[in-house]
Amino acid sequence: DERENESDRFHVVPDEMQHFVTLAQQLYDIDEDYKPKKLSELKDKYLDLWNEDTPIGLVYGGATKIKQYIFEAAKLPDIRGASALLDRINLVDLPAFFGDGQRSLSIEQWLDTNFPNLRQALIPELIIYSTGGSILAFCPAEFVDDLANAIEKRYTHETLTANSCAVGDTFKLLEFRFGLLQDKIEDTFWFDQYEKNQDNPIIKAYFDQSEVKDPFERFQNRKNFNELVGKLANQFTQRRNGNNLHKKERPSRCYPPIFETHPYLQRDESDRRSAIMRVEFPNNSFLSEPLARKRLVGEIAKRESSHAWYDNANLEWRPFDIWIPSWVNKFEEFLKKDNNQQLASRYYGEVDKKEVVEARSLREIASASTPSGFVAYIYADGNNMGGYIRQNIKTPQDYRLFSKDIFDATQESVYKALAEYLHPYQYTPDAKSSRTNKEPVWIHPFEIITIGGDDVLLVVPADKALEIAKTIGDEFEEYLWRTGRYSLDQTAPNLLAHRYTTGNVPPSKCLLSMSTGVLITAQDTPIYYADKLVSQLLKSAKRYAKELKKDHKYYGGTVDFLVMKAVTMISSNIKEFREQGLIKNKDGESKLKLYASPYTLYELGGLIETVKAFKKAEFPRSQLYQIRSLLERGKRTAILNYRYFQIRLANEKAKQELKDKFESAWCDALTNNGNIAPWLSDIASIRRNLLLLIFLEALPPEEFRTHYVVITLLKKYTYETIWRELVDLYPFITEEADNTDESLAEKLNVPEVTQ
Repeated sequence: DERENESDRFHVVPDEMQHFVTLAQQLYDIDEDYKPKKLSELKDKYLDLWNEDTPIGLVYGGATKIKQYIFEAAKLPDIRGASALLDRINLVDLPAFFGDGQRSLSIEQWLDTNFPNLRQALIPELIIYSTGGSILAFCPAEFVDDLANAIEKRYTHETLTANSCAVGDTFKLLEFRFGLLQDKIEDTFWFDQYEKNQDNPIIKAYFDQSEVKDPFERFQNRKNFNELVGKLANQFTQRRNGNNLHKKERPSRCYPPIFETHPYLQRDESDRRSAIMRVEFPNNSFLSEPLARKRLVGEIAKRESSHAWYDNANLEWRPFDIWIPSWVNKFEEFLKKDNNQQLASRYYGEVDKKEVVEARSLREIASASTPSGFVAYIYADGNNMGGYIRQNIKTPQDYRLFSKDIFDATQESVYKALAEYLHPYQYTPDAKSSRTNKEPVWIHPFEIITIGGDDVLLVVPADKALEIAKTIGDEFEEYLWRTGRYSLDQTAPNLLAHRYTTGNVPPSKCLLSMSTGVLITAQDTPIYYADKLVSQLLKSAKRYAKELKKDHKYYGGTVDFLVMKAVTMISSNIKEFREQGLIKNKDGESKLKLYASPYTLYELGGLIETVKAFKKAEFPRSQLYQIRSLLERGKRTAILNYRYFQIRLANEKAKQELKDKFESAWCDALTNNGNIAPWLSDIASIRRNLLLLIFLEALPPEEFRTHYVVITLLKKYTYETIWRELVDLYPFITEEADNTDESLAEKLNVPEVTQ
């Protein structure tokens, strides 16, 4: 049989390569638990590998300053195009260098023209991972610099202005298992030397991990394949910063692309470069070539067929023969899978899926919200990734599997969340719409700007933002937990990590999780400004996750959110806004935090239920605002006013639900069986009081009273409240039809309170 003969011939190893295959097999056969404490042990057991010095290349690279490129333009079509172009390079072009994925003659011709013989030296099996905006791959030693240069040049050739960086180095075969070695392996710094010098500040900074106590385990966590990747990451940072690495004959990267602009020439819409064309879209647009490429790729990704304006420009760059990834298209493909039929039915309902098209603007997405005119930016990123990689990712196979798991988990969690809480929306174009056809059209009411590795940036209708953010975090952990590779040994719930206490607190099951920033804002908020704010919210959520992990061994996700009703609401940054405007700390009194963000995922679900309970109880909306204004006057004033209005509620069943979902769930007092609604004690206060209680119980009876009086006088409680977030979210959480006649302005503005 010809196929069998072909297969046999394919597996025949040439005589000149047999030696290397044997060595590779020896390296593969080394037991994962083999950890020599002395180099002499390694030499005695694997002498052939010890003596082998044939170099093997390793290359790492990808896009940098991604947001600077994506959000350079202010309009959604340009942002969408910039993201799609980077995604195409990351997911299509770079793997195509190795012959992996979609075959493209234009990419092959480009590679052969600029880097002859490189394509013939690369095969798909050399790729370790190529997701998340970066690539890590093996490479023949002779082509390391060529491959690094090709990666950087591809980004510049396709985008003209996007930043990219790639570095490469060569290593011994033994280093891929035991970390970096000296040219003379005998001179390598090994465990016996580490054990004697582990208190040295430099050595401590390199080897120490806070969660690992055993010196040998710390040493072994560093001396593996991960150390090679760390060296490349170091070189990547140096080259990205414009430094020329020594002994490298490569083009300098310290001079970014510059497009000269004359003061009297027309600039493009981003006001950065000279315009080369004027295009009559619904509004006249001046485009430079980088901006024209973004606009074109955005149209292709949205499956718009007419690109006559670009054809008329007679530009040489042609992307039409290369597949442009569209996240909406991937979402549709996800729903077509056999095991997702129920999700697809829930999402589409009675709407013909063939009639649903992509949203073209923030206005279209905002129209699907209740109240309309508002969108939410969701920015999510993985937690505990660095620590997990240091302790568990020790081989190229581990990197490949880990990268695939994270990318798949991120995509699936986003798609499931969107399908669970959104539905196609029938949008009727108005005079401001960019659609030429003004007939009603069914749209997907969301925009996935990017999904890269463990980070996500998307735009959704404001009224579904928190449910989507929570579901993304929950599904991300659930997907990774189901693989069985990221499970926590301890699965008991840590009650001190949560301030919401109703129901069964779910335990943290997964070592990895997601933190998320959510910004709810008006549709006309500048996108670059919204991106800055949602990035700050994400950082705040990640800080909170680190605190909970350190103090309470909580590994789950966290969410920080902000409802911004006006662009001028925050003039500096969110942290300063909260510290200066929303924290009251009078001398001799407890500290009052007029906000409670960030939240754990479980708390966020509780917050949503609490808002629904207030709606069911028909709590007077004017009194919601009044109590919010009274928070600054002190703890007792707010408690008294809340108690007064709560008692006056007519619906006894709703009143009981309010008590269950708000007072008992959030506001239990520390020292008795009552509650301090609308206040709650933060986790730090609870933890501090538990420590004080333990201390007091350990004292002899004759000293107890003295110390109790002193501690009572010195300790300061911190009280916080979810009331501001509750009021801000009230218009965006739907439980029952709202029969009030209040206008949107009345819903979103604080009425004047008279005393």
